[in-house]
Formats: sequence, C-alpha cells, structure tokens
Amino acid sequence: MMFVVWRILQYLLPFLEKEQYNLSSACRLNPENNMFKDQELQKDNVRPSQWQCLYCKKTFRSEDYLDKHMDNRHYAMLDLNSKRCLADICGAVHCDHADSVAKATTKKRCNRAAVIKNKHLCEALANECFPSKEGATALRLNEFFLRQFCDSHTCDGSAKHFPRGSGRRKNKSLYMALCLFVIILLGIFYLAVYLYQRDMNGDASSLKRLRQHPILKAQKSKKF
Repeated sequence: MMFVVWRILQYLLPFLEKEQYNLSSACRLNPENNMFKDQELQKDNVRPSQWQCLYCKKTFRSEDYLDKHMDNRHYAMLDLNSKRCLADICGAVHCDHADSVAKATTKKRCNRAAVIKNKHLCEALANECFPSKEGATALRLNEFFLRQFCDSHTCDGSAKHFPRGSGRRKNKSLYMALCLFVIILLGIFYLAVYLYQRDMNGDASSLKRLRQHPILKAQKSKKF
C-alpha cells in the first residue's frame, strides 16, 4: 500500500516543483514526515510479481511480503521520530483507485459514508498543506488540490480522478518507444549502407574477374 501512496504523490509533487512550493512540516502529505520514508526508498518493484529489498537484495512476490520482511529484518531503519504514516491519508488521495487500476480489479460498490468522510479529509489536507493566508501560490495550489483530488469523492462518477494528470512532460513509455524507433532506423540505415558497399565491391570484383578472362586477354593481344 505504501508504494501506492508514493505513486499517488506523483500527481502532486511535480506541480509543487513548478510553483517552487515547499510543503510545511505540518502538512501530512510531506514525504519527510513519513516514518517509513527510508524503508520506502529501499523497495524496488522489479516487475508486477516481483519486489526487491535493496537493503539485502532479497526478492518477494508482493509488496505485502516485502513490508513484512522490512518489519522483521529492517525495523531499525524506521524513522521513529516521526509518528505519521502516509497510509493514514490513503482514502483522501484515492489510493484505492490507483491500486485497483494497477491490479485491474473490479469496481466495488460505492460507500457514501466513506466517500463523505474521505472528501472532508481531503479538503482538510488542502487547507492544511496550502493555507490561503500564505499568499497567491498557496491559494492556487489549494484550488488545484481540490480539483485534482477532492472533487472526485463522489458516488455518481461525474468527476474524473486526477484530471490534471501527473504534470510530467516526459512520458517514459513514449520516450522508450521513440528510442526504439530511432534504433530501428539506424539499423536500417547501416544495413542499407552495408548492402550497397557489398554490391559495389561485388561489381568491382566481377569486373576484375571479367578482365582476367582468357578470351578478353586474347582480344587485347590481337589489338596490339
């Protein structure tokens, strides 16, 4: 679940970077306040069914098993000075949505009481992390947070999750596809050059052999 929280933050942090806005220590969304932050940095989702502990390089079938391993073997790496866990605000920032998309699970029946509770928590986070009294930038980000995270707390499905996207201009998949396309083009180019040179060398060799043919030599001798 903690990996999901960090993935959710990618729908927020790029916009904060653009505005050059730093979350205060009072904000529960601030990654620095998370007691599991050091452990989270040592988790690698190698592929959908494989997770790796970067402390000891052991691999696990799921994040849940890796979390248990972290608790049992690397408890000393917890930031015990922090009493906060980002998972506590999962409901407010739609961890369930990101997790269901990743696992391709079926949509559950909407719980109206939970939706109302999570929306109130979401709005509280907006005011806590982006208090309007701090100025125009905080006010803009407060409004952005409400649209990006809070509006979709509804059972009618009228509002889209994370309508502003992740804020990252570069799409990793698109970048990889472009790199692959360029590599293929280069491969075709060098293959064409190789075939052209081979044909040219072949023609030159054929012409040389033809000139060495006895009949042509005899004809040359007659001319002289």
